[in-house]
Amino acid sequence: MSQRSGPPPIVYIILFLMLLGGGVYWFFFRQQTPISLPGGSGPISLPGMGGSEPISTGNRALTPQPTAAKQAGITAMAAGNYAEAVQQFQQSLQENRNDPEALIYLNNARIGTQPAYTIAVIAPLSQALNPAEELMRGVAQAQNQVNQTGGINGVPLKVAIADDRNTADGAKRVAQALVKDSAIVGVVGHFGSEASLAAGPIYEAGQLVMISPTSTSVALSGVGNYVFRTVPSDKVTASALSRYQVNQIRQPKAAIFFNSQSDYSQSLKNEFSTALLLDGGEVVAEIDLSAAGFNAAAQLQQAVQQGAQVLVLLSNTATLDPALQVVQVNQKQRPLLGGDSLYNIKLLDIGGENAAGMVVAVPWHILASPNSPFTAAARQMWGADVNWRTAMAYDATQALIVALGQGNPSRTGVQQALAQSGFSTTGATGVIRFLPSGDRNAPVQLVRVVPGTRAGGQFEFAPIAAPN
Repeated sequence: MSQRSGPPPIVYIILFLMLLGGGVYWFFFRQQTPISLPGGSGPISLPGMGGSEPISTGNRALTPQPTAAKQAGITAMAAGNYAEAVQQFQQSLQENRNDPEALIYLNNARIGTQPAYTIAVIAPLSQALNPAEELMRGVAQAQNQVNQTGGINGVPLKVAIADDRNTADGAKRVAQALVKDSAIVGVVGHFGSEASLAAGPIYEAGQLVMISPTSTSVALSGVGNYVFRTVPSDKVTASALSRYQVNQIRQPKAAIFFNSQSDYSQSLKNEFSTALLLDGGEVVAEIDLSAAGFNAAAQLQQAVQQGAQVLVLLSNTATLDPALQVVQVNQKQRPLLGGDSLYNIKLLDIGGENAAGMVVAVPWHILASPNSPFTAAARQMWGADVNWRTAMAYDATQALIVALGQGNPSRTGVQQALAQSGFSTTGATGVIRFLPSGDRNAPVQLVRVVPGTRAGGQFEFAPIAAPN
């Protein structure tokens, strides 16, 4: 009985190679989710990230506990039902008018599938929700304003929201995702200096403008041609605090409490030390708030023994709690100064009477310009006063809007517009223009903790006259 002969060996070899090639394709390509942002269709995922980045134009909630109407709007956006999404987001804002995420999504839903210019706002939503929403309110207000008045030369502005967790790694991942999406023509962010310093080179390489409203580290100056900021640098803040100590408090010896793990805190410490020395004062102690086993009482006693007359709290958000312990332990025995991270409701609520009289340097305060158009519009929109983070984020967005409207609404066109020596526009905090380093040349505002109910408790921040 004869046997049927099989295919020649070369056929098996070809089949094997085809199967192998298909497996390689599946592993390296099919497992990756493509970039998709412009239509709000889905979150971004990049190769090797192990999951999608928290970036959304309305297809997912990035803030906790959304209202039922807001969640319904998100569901409608994800399905492409923009008319329904508009109705639901409007309903959500009636229930919670202070929600910037809902307002951004509402404006995005109104755009639908129309052509639009898209920018992103990066906020530490999962790490510091209150500051994150403060940033988003500034962006939301600027977006709503420009879209309600006809857009940018007739083109509406769409906003993507991203959460970088306020970490260097998170910032890098989000920056990489945004750079890869060609629809994104500008970025407002990041929040912390560490995050901005980590992401800056990525934006520079991708030729995507980043304007930080809150990162103050001097190391950010000159990172690249695509990195800007609307907030004054630590050099300006340090100089204002130093002058106040020497000229107003008239006690020259200071102890600095800072976080050695924070670029922002380190930067402000170094700048303050230099400024105080030039002004005739002296830093007699530097205490690390992030040290293991930090003991506020013991460290304060040691600083006093070294001759400290003034306590200067230059913590970042992560070390706000140990800084507040210093405020409590001090019991108003020595004058207190603080950087902008101390401009926090926790200082008023937890510090209480012990914080009364403390002076904090911030870029802007609403009571210093109560009659500005921005202030009036913000109060009407949010039903409450806004702070410097909202104002600086508004200014960053306004700068991008003006740059987009100057004839070349591309990434390089935005950068060229902002970098022009004649670039200028008016924002919440006055004239916006940038130095060649990307810095904004603007003063800071000193505020004092005083009795009052504007913040919802027994104390509030009030502006004081600038030091001589």
